[in-house]
Amino acid sequence: MIEIEYKNGDATNPTNKGNKIIVHICNDIGRWGKGFVLAISKRWKVPESKYRSWYQSKDNFNLGEVQFVQVEQDIWIANLIGQHKINKDENGNAPIRYDAIEEGLKKVADFAIDISASIHMPRIGCGLAGGKWEVIEPLIIETISKKDITTTVYDF
Repeated sequence: MIEIEYKNGDATNPTNKGNKIIVHICNDIGRWGKGFVLAISKRWKVPESKYRSWYQSKDNFNLGEVQFVQVEQDIWIANLIGQHKINKDENGNAPIRYDAIEEGLKKVADFAIDISASIHMPRIGCGLAGGKWEVIEPLIIETISKKDITTTVYDF
């Protein structure tokens, strides 16, 4: 098992050699405009337009699904739908959906193996989605690290 590497830096600028996948969490209502997506959009316009088209098409646009968008010869963005709506629900629960993130991370791991890629991300789900890293980190270990995929988590 490869340990998760933690580093300070910009998750939109991974420096590893070879193919790279940048993972981030999206909501299930087609909204794009706050959080880490702004850093993605500042660098590449295509992930946002592909996400919005995916939402409009309703083609498998569900919690736990992932859309892979190639933005450079060796970089893909993984739009992982792991957040239900954008605000707390009537019971005060955060929009994070851990089961959806786990399902999506399995798909990310399979794709990473298929294209021999390393995986890069901020502390996914811990910003606007309201998740807790102590819940998300074990999901990453179980779905990605145990498959010996190099994974870097960035603190900006």
